[in-house]
Amino acid sequence: MSAATHPDALASPPVPVIRIAPPNRWWVLPFRELWEYRELLYFFVWRELKVRYKQTVVGAAWAVIQPFLTMLIFSLFFGKLAHIPSGGLPYPVFYYSALLPWMYFATSLQNATNKIVDNQNVITKVYFPRLMLPISAVVSGLVDFGVSFLMFVAIMIYYHIHPGWAILMLPVFLLLAVLTALGVGLWLSALNAIYRDVRYVVPFLVQFWMFASPVAYPSSLVPSKWRWLYGLNPMAGVIEGFRWSLTGTGDPPTRMLFVSSAAVLAVLAGGLMYFQKMETTVADVV
Repeated sequence: MSAATHPDALASPPVPVIRIAPPNRWWVLPFRELWEYRELLYFFVWRELKVRYKQTVVGAAWAVIQPFLTMLIFSLFFGKLAHIPSGGLPYPVFYYSALLPWMYFATSLQNATNKIVDNQNVITKVYFPRLMLPISAVVSGLVDFGVSFLMFVAIMIYYHIHPGWAILMLPVFLLLAVLTALGVGLWLSALNAIYRDVRYVVPFLVQFWMFASPVAYPSSLVPSKWRWLYGLNPMAGVIEGFRWSLTGTGDPPTRMLFVSSAAVLAVLAGGLMYFQKMETTVADVV
């Protein structure tokens, strides 16, 4: 028998077998798996941005229009009429510096909440780390944040305000905002896959959370004896940190920042573990 007709020569190479099994330890995060699917994260982010601004007249300018109009309303009603103290800052600077992290947090949180349900057709047909969905919602929000930040730079130039060395701390506060949105988003996205009422509760939760955060007022209005409790709100330290780092006015929110950072880590750790625990059943109930 010639080599061309030998059975071994006609045999096809072995097909690799990949076994997909639910994690047996829900408290262990699949970092290696997330890294292997990093290109999928890029695709989800790109699709999110494309769908968000598809068939819109002004496109990404909505990332500027919404916080800018909100800043005007706050400056008029809370500033000129209610005379809320602004620490010597012009009201547009005072409010826009707080709306920057808040708008990012609120938008990312609402997008992350609906991610599992909106992608139920993909989840039930193709395997990939489900963590990619809420992470993509949080990452895509950074694009809007960058666009709205350009408007804040223009406002700072208009009022001749120059940030000092505190601007170097801005990435730290932005990271805390990202982790807060991701932590809360993991909780709500997993709950929304099981209880569809969650998506109707989130707008009210975001509205209540805004007034519980120092967006329309400074945290100095909170009595000092309750300020540590106020700092349990993760966004309190983030917003005050943004104001301080961007404008260089006032004292750094050191104590509140430590309390808020601890709250962020607790929310994120709990959200990751709960999401991992529910990931094994989410495809069956979504």
